[in-house]
Amino acid sequence: MKKTLQIILFTLLLTSCTKDSNTETSTPSSVDDDLQGPISRPTTGYGADGSYSVAKISFVSPAYAGKNVEIFYPKGITSPKPVIFYSHPYGGEESSYNIGLYEFIAKKGYVVVFAPYPTTGVTIDERYSTLWESFKKAVTDYPDIIDTKKVGFMGHSFGGGASFSLAHRAFIDEGWGENGRFIFTMAQWYSYQLADNQLLDFPANTKLITQVYDDDITNDHRLAIDIFKNINIPNSEKDFILIKKSVLSSFTYTAEHDLPNTQSSYDAYDYYGIYRLLDAMIDYSFNGNLNAKNVALGNGSAVQVTMPGYNGETLSPLVVTDNPVPLYPQSKYLFKCNSTNNPRVSHCN
Repeated sequence: MKKTLQIILFTLLLTSCTKDSNTETSTPSSVDDDLQGPISRPTTGYGADGSYSVAKISFVSPAYAGKNVEIFYPKGITSPKPVIFYSHPYGGEESSYNIGLYEFIAKKGYVVVFAPYPTTGVTIDERYSTLWESFKKAVTDYPDIIDTKKVGFMGHSFGGGASFSLAHRAFIDEGWGENGRFIFTMAQWYSYQLADNQLLDFPANTKLITQVYDDDITNDHRLAIDIFKNINIPNSEKDFILIKKSVLSSFTYTAEHDLPNTQSSYDAYDYYGIYRLLDAMIDYSFNGNLNAKNVALGNGSAVQVTMPGYNGETLSPLVVTDNPVPLYPQSKYLFKCNSTNNPRVSHCN
């Protein structure tokens, strides 16, 4: 396990650092107006940037020495706003790794809490505890910013696998999300602290988007399939989404393990494949907008799966299903479902 964690750490290692501050600061846009590749970000509808400026508060992590938890939120708000708790992948300990996502959420009028956890030198349970303690402290210390009646949990890789246990604890033990709940996971790793009976008692208003990426060779898609099939969320309130590579004449949009991230390839896939669906998921989960449901959880609707194009070349449509099956053998992946490291190994297909 230690060796494989070091492999992931090496591939995702970041060089930026975090400043320690308990005061509000404005964060200038961290990316250029133009995305990589020929396709621009949406200008209207779901996925288009919001009108808010982004503010940030950071505080010392309660469980990870030398690191800060960061809260991104709409500048100038006068009442608490719905919140998304984000759990990063191995090595993604700096918010710069995926800053575009956090800024997008805040620009749309919502709050996102980013909590770093150590990649090496600690147990998995300790990482989960670090995430939870950070989220809980953010809620406790900033009630004027965070509204826990409308809550989303979002995570990538290790953070994707962890999001289910964290969400269950928040929804069941704390009662967060009484007026709106969702989970949005990407390329998820193993899920710990998640018994079968817990998967069967998520609150009735919980929604789910599970995303996997066709070029991913890190995490076996069976890990995501297991949770998606066994959680007690009805098919009408969840979708399993596969994003595939698109090769255009002038640019290749890849669907690798590190989608999305702002550092290596910030392109139309971030906006149309992730941000657009997240934007709609928030609107449906928190506001009950059925037009938003058709985009986020459209069960393969045209407005959900259709991607943009350029000069007559169109990006590969999203592949959406309620009955996902593995497309590749486990040998393709670094972290296989049938590994002894998987606490849910008995659920591998």
